[in-house]
Amino acid sequence: MSKQSQTSRSFGLTNWAVDNQVTVTVLTVIILIAGLMSYVAMPAASFPDVDQPTIFVSTPYPGNSPVDIERLISRPLEQEINTLSGVDKISSTSLQGVSTIEVTFNFDVPVSEALSKVKDRVDAARSGPDFPNDLPLDPSIQELNISELMPIMNINLSGDFTSDQLLVYAEYLQENLENLSSISAADIRGIDAKEVRILMDQHRMEFLQISFRDVADAIEMENRSMSGGDLLVGGYRRNVRIIGEFESLEDIRSIIVKHEKGNIVYLRDIATVEFDAIERESYARQFQDPVVTLDIKKRSGENLILASASISELVAQAQADFFPPNLQIAITNDQSTRTKNQVAELENSIIFGVLLVVLVLTFFLGLRNALFVGIAIPLSMLLSFFILNTMGVTLNFMVLFALVLSLGMLVDNGIVIVENVYRFMSEGYSAIQAAKMGAAEVATPIIASTATTLAAFIPLALWPGMIGEFMKFLPMTLIIVLLSSLFVALVINPALASIYMKLEEKAMDKAKWLRIGLIASLVGLPLN
Repeated sequence: MSKQSQTSRSFGLTNWAVDNQVTVTVLTVIILIAGLMSYVAMPAASFPDVDQPTIFVSTPYPGNSPVDIERLISRPLEQEINTLSGVDKISSTSLQGVSTIEVTFNFDVPVSEALSKVKDRVDAARSGPDFPNDLPLDPSIQELNISELMPIMNINLSGDFTSDQLLVYAEYLQENLENLSSISAADIRGIDAKEVRILMDQHRMEFLQISFRDVADAIEMENRSMSGGDLLVGGYRRNVRIIGEFESLEDIRSIIVKHEKGNIVYLRDIATVEFDAIERESYARQFQDPVVTLDIKKRSGENLILASASISELVAQAQADFFPPNLQIAITNDQSTRTKNQVAELENSIIFGVLLVVLVLTFFLGLRNALFVGIAIPLSMLLSFFILNTMGVTLNFMVLFALVLSLGMLVDNGIVIVENVYRFMSEGYSAIQAAKMGAAEVATPIIASTATTLAAFIPLALWPGMIGEFMKFLPMTLIIVLLSSLFVALVINPALASIYMKLEEKAMDKAKWLRIGLIASLVGLPLN
């Protein structure tokens, strides 16, 4: 092919980059800074944040059998909710005194829209003539958030203490942990919760003509604090508050249930009041010993590693300021540990990949020219971090796996471009001409090659259902990284090559033989 026909080849984007070297240099610096800032700011999480459009409707109606719950509450609500568009499945559970309905929408319906639709249908069902109007509480309508349901760690408290003392320490931690902006809840497990039990003497109640309703009303009226208004004292207006809440079991025993013709009937006359543990619903064990456990749950979108660090700092402060020295605290199931290891492995893989690429290419192009390809790895990664952070993606295990998987593919385009530019320079073209022609000659093949690779991952991104919502982060990250590497290869590499690329001596000098020996020793090849 003649030199004239080669010179006529051009690729518009690369020509612009080579002609505007200062702009591309500034763009490179911007990518470095923005990428590093995005990498630091990206929330780290064990699992991807998936918005599952599932709504739960819980309706309490104490004192009714499951059959009545289904007839009075579950069926009317199901009939109304079933009229909504985009509903995938409706399932209900009717138990003694409570109805629970699970409404699953298609994934194309936003969670906020699904929640609003269900609330409107529930209000419509409640206005029906057959729906009970004496519910003690309004129906609870909540969305399902997987990231806020799974604990990120467990804090176990144990030692030579009573359960009441451990509960005090656990509640102290719970209050301080829930004040953290990154923590949504800290649930306590493994403790024997207490309750006041009032055991009525039915025979004495019948003799004194007292009903259960009389006892319940008396307890409710006595256990109440009231505002007494304002009182002007010495020129100052003070608020008066009448405190009537129970502080001891004796206060409950002294409740007046009936006062008739000078005869006073106290609660202690017709009942036995005691403080006892409720039916146990949870157990916590560590090395077969009972402990009190706090399940720490992170808010959606918060950084897992930073949240874990804040929790550890708070626990250390509580040990120094509030907890006794012999209280044993153990942190288990810390999900941030795995995330930290994955991030460290990614960083090591990037550094090792850059060194290996530069080492191999140094033999063929020289150290200076090999660095043009080596910078494609960090630049492509940093540009990908900026895009992913802008999209609101967390640094979870699916994203990290995709980044490690893409390390071996993102240097291909840069190698082809830089080697071709080097070939044109060795044929006598200037650096600017070689950069333009070298990129133009292989631009179409590397674009087609990248497109075929991306096409293999597109069906994975279209996987429907919950599994597809988790798996889409893998192809999405790969597509972003490979497109970033293509941008770096066609824009940044030619511009930098036109400025800094130098020709190496064709003869194998002593330094190159030393490099060959080094590479051979690394891979274990004989030199003879």
